[in-house]
Amino acid sequence: MKPLLETMTKHRVNRARMPRLSRDPEVLSVQIGVLGTVLVHLLLFLIVPYFLKFEHTDNLGSVPPPRQFNIELAQDYLVPQVEEPPAPFKFVEVNPDAPENAPDTTENFGAQNQQKAQEEESEDMSGDRPALEGQTEIESERIVSGQLSPQVPPMPSAPPQPEPPPETEQTEAAKREQNPLSGFEKSPESSEDGYGSNVAQLPDGDYKVSEHVEGLKDAPADPNGTGLNIKINPNKPMLRPVLEKRARPAIFTENKIGTSNIGPIGLDARWSNYGQYLQQLIETVQIQWDRILIQSRVYPTSGTRVVVKFILNQKGEIARILGVEGTAGDLGQQSCVSAITARSPYGDWTADMISVLGESQEMTFTFYYQ
Repeated sequence: MKPLLETMTKHRVNRARMPRLSRDPEVLSVQIGVLGTVLVHLLLFLIVPYFLKFEHTDNLGSVPPPRQFNIELAQDYLVPQVEEPPAPFKFVEVNPDAPENAPDTTENFGAQNQQKAQEEESEDMSGDRPALEGQTEIESERIVSGQLSPQVPPMPSAPPQPEPPPETEQTEAAKREQNPLSGFEKSPESSEDGYGSNVAQLPDGDYKVSEHVEGLKDAPADPNGTGLNIKINPNKPMLRPVLEKRARPAIFTENKIGTSNIGPIGLDARWSNYGQYLQQLIETVQIQWDRILIQSRVYPTSGTRVVVKFILNQKGEIARILGVEGTAGDLGQQSCVSAITARSPYGDWTADMISVLGESQEMTFTFYYQ
């Protein structure tokens, strides 16, 4: 009995360690297929991650630095890139009396080349525009104010002058002595070391007097005379002629930070066809607006304003009015719209204007009633 038990135990142990394959051919083929499938998936699981790995670590686990490379091109194939300065895009109204002087860099364009300057020094001169005294409620780029259309107020009538007293012997005796110029007298002066010059000494006299008039040499000048003989009353000085500046009436915005350049007041701006075109358009609208207000004899309330948006095309025509708003009432708004449309068209655009602006441009004009 004992040998038989040992044989059975060894047989059971061998069956547990090595699985038996079926003797049936069909079952055996299925078992071999399953075993092959498991082996293939096991190989893929171990080999595929090795080929898909993009980074690898060294023995210490640190990531090596990425590889670098440089590209050099031959000098013959290198094309230098020259950056052009951006074109000015902000329109400003410059001082027409300032000298022509193109700035180095600016974002402004206008009707002429001009550099920033102010006539007098200010406390702070570190800014980029002249110092001005003005208000703080309205933002304005204007630096000069003038008059485009003549608006001369009526002069008050002069008071009646008293009749001059009749001439007497005393007034006759107080007349200034006057000698006529003969036109033929000449008093040459000679000099031993001269060089052929001939200096004449002009006689005393008045070219307006044909005959000698007796009188006092120290008598006061004739009040009805002209030139050197005119008599000026210091209490009533004569009116001096005043030259109006050729510029639109302006509202100044207060600016305490001035510029370090001293000279005729000005802004940094570059000339362009578009700047000159806009300046003429704005002045034309200003003159037409003044005429409308004078003819209507009705002025809106002071402190009101009107904003008009419109489209200006390449032919200088007002294509359409986009919007009108403000606080000046219907009559004040209609006057502003008429000032823009009455003088249209304003002239064809130049070729460079069309290349920059296209076929039309949206504009906004703001009118202030002061």
